[in-house]
Amino acid sequence: MANTRKSKPTGAHAQMNPLLASWQAAGLGPLNWLAPSMVERMSDMGSEWLSFVAARVQEDVALQHALLHAKTPADAQAVQMRFLQRAVDQYSAETGKMMEMSAHLFDPVEDGERAADPDDEDPENVNV
Repeated sequence: MANTRKSKPTGAHAQMNPLLASWQAAGLGPLNWLAPSMVERMSDMGSEWLSFVAARVQEDVALQHALLHAKTPADAQAVQMRFLQRAVDQYSAETGKMMEMSAHLFDPVEDGERAADPDDEDPENVNV
């Protein structure tokens, strides 16, 4: 007798299936074309950005603290200049990270898998 039980999806598929179903129910149309790996990368980008923003807020608080403890206008100006230079450096680095992440957003393979060789013929790929 054949086993008719379907196995439950695991990993990213298990997490994304309910989300995609809720999006479809909300009227956003069929989202089956969204690969779970792409949605996961989008989530990673959002997480990276929120972490960056949280770190920048901490920098803002530290700036206010340092300004309150500045003894002279020259000290306050030095604190502000260090803050601005650090902000420019951090925003530049974060832009590089986000560009790198977005460059791989639509990669067709999961991380850790080999990239498909265009010369290889895949008999199971009917979209050739």
